[in-house]
Amino acid sequence: MHVLTALIAGLIFGIGLIISGMADPSKVLGFLDVAGKWNPSLLFVMGGAILVGLGAFRWAAKRSTTFLGDVMRLPTAQQIDRRLVLGGVTFGVGWGLAGYCPGPAVTSLLTGGAAPILFVIAMLSGMGIYEMLDRQALNRNKQRGN
Repeated sequence: MHVLTALIAGLIFGIGLIISGMADPSKVLGFLDVAGKWNPSLLFVMGGAILVGLGAFRWAAKRSTTFLGDVMRLPTAQQIDRRLVLGGVTFGVGWGLAGYCPGPAVTSLLTGGAAPILFVIAMLSGMGIYEMLDRQALNRNKQRGN
């Protein structure tokens, strides 16, 4: 049931990206081009998503279980640390260079173009490298007794 729920949620998200035009990297790059031909449409998509998310998170915070009966696990971290800032900067630079972030890139794989395929390969490679380096750091800390 969890896989089916995830599939349905992913399909709804992907359809929303397609309808809003956010699977098109030129729209994203147009939004980031504030000194040139700025396209504010992403601002409205983000605003709508924030409003929906705000309501959903407030409602979810009042629940102890998910719809499928699992324990509700909401983020609790409130500290802005080095990892968060570096991750955000890395994400933003990649987004600005390619015009893709993970959701639209995966959605755009269905177009058969080379750009989303290359982006997803690079994204998965980066995730793998991060996991490898994170495990190495964890092992080093264990060896030191931290």
